[in-house]
Amino acid sequence: MRRVQLPRIGTVAAWRREARNLAAEGVPPEAILWHVGDQSADLFMASPPGPTGTATTLTLPRDAVASIEKALCHSDPERFARAYGLVLRLSRRDLRWGDRSDPALYRLLAQEKAVRRDIHKMHAFVRFREISPPDAPRRAFAAWFEPDHPIVEAATPFFAKRFGDMDWVIATPTLTARFEDGTLSYHETQNRTPPPDDATEALWRTYFAHIFNPARLMVSAMTSEMPRKYWKNLPEADLIPDMIRTAPARARAMQDAAPTLPLDHIARLRLDRPALPETDGLTFGTLKPALDACRRCPIGYCATQAVAGEGPAGARLMIVGEQPGDAEDLSGRPFVGPAGQVFDRCTAAAGLDRRAAYVTNAVKHFKYESRGKVRLHQRPNGHEVAHCRWWLTQEIDLVKPTLIVAMGSTAALALTGSDAGITTRRGKIEEGADGIPILITYHPSYILRLRQGDEAAAAKAQLTDDLRLAVGYLARLA
Repeated sequence: MRRVQLPRIGTVAAWRREARNLAAEGVPPEAILWHVGDQSADLFMASPPGPTGTATTLTLPRDAVASIEKALCHSDPERFARAYGLVLRLSRRDLRWGDRSDPALYRLLAQEKAVRRDIHKMHAFVRFREISPPDAPRRAFAAWFEPDHPIVEAATPFFAKRFGDMDWVIATPTLTARFEDGTLSYHETQNRTPPPDDATEALWRTYFAHIFNPARLMVSAMTSEMPRKYWKNLPEADLIPDMIRTAPARARAMQDAAPTLPLDHIARLRLDRPALPETDGLTFGTLKPALDACRRCPIGYCATQAVAGEGPAGARLMIVGEQPGDAEDLSGRPFVGPAGQVFDRCTAAAGLDRRAAYVTNAVKHFKYESRGKVRLHQRPNGHEVAHCRWWLTQEIDLVKPTLIVAMGSTAALALTGSDAGITTRRGKIEEGADGIPILITYHPSYILRLRQGDEAAAAKAQLTDDLRLAVGYLARLA
């Protein structure tokens, strides 16, 4: 058996040199015993034999080299033998890099992932404590960390880049990284005593305690990102058990102290309206007040006001969109925002006079999510569309259109009962539930969401063609 002794410092670089030499000699993986550090002689170790296999020049993909060397930082004692066998097979084209059906490669990639996670934890949970003498020209810090794997050499260059203006030491149970005067060096750990506390930790503990939100406590998520084994080396760790214990009571106290009346800016968004709508004998004049009082679904409680349809009584063409947007919610009129501007340009290009059509939406209130002072559109769900279908039916009965244009999937669902994709249905006429023909097309907001200019131009042209088709359809029936 060939015995290969690797140093504790520079292990990966030493393995790389040895693997290249062994492959050139044709030494097979099963003829090698790998060791790290000082090891006693193996009882069964014989003198190094001559080459017993085919000499191989190692040639690997760049990403394979990075992954293998990262996996060599794992604590598995078989990692060196496994990696050597893999580089031989990859160089001989007996294995394709990334083939996870191969057990050895699958295990190596899993170990690489574990090492990367351990490095990430080290970057996140190392806590420096100042040890600078009063008259030192550079501030000095020390930290103690206990990783799962021998990752000191792979992880500490990060600290050299980030904290290059100070001297520091990071000690682990095996190796110690020392950064002095801009030079990073490694030594075997002699003193395993953690550094003493410093004055900054008291300030940090106070800050940590004050930013803790008991209402958002999720212990499982916290321990997943910050496992308990790291707590003993964190200055704030002794605060955590008491924070977890008192979180339910503190959260209830926050709820009890919450205001019971809406804030002024929330109250201004709502109109004073009756609790129930008056729906008997609806006319164009009573439709809007009745809609304002609607409570058929939760959207009615949040919107500023309802947005009824707009257009002449007896219009031959009805155009139905999805729901009002922010501009429509504030003005009370349909299609006056950015999507309405696209709609106006398309109707003009199609030769359609918008004033001759009845324009409305399948859902009459604005559904949104607040992000600070911005209200972001949210798509209505199927239940909300179904609840609002009653109002759309009332408008259809009042207008009695010859043709309805459904813009977007929400309108198509409300009018045809089908939620099939719009792309395959666009430009086609389907029969609605009331027997009225329904022409399916894109919603103008879809054009606004397209990031590529050519895609947006193509969709805009298709919407214009569909509106032109509606004009032609009505002309043939005239």
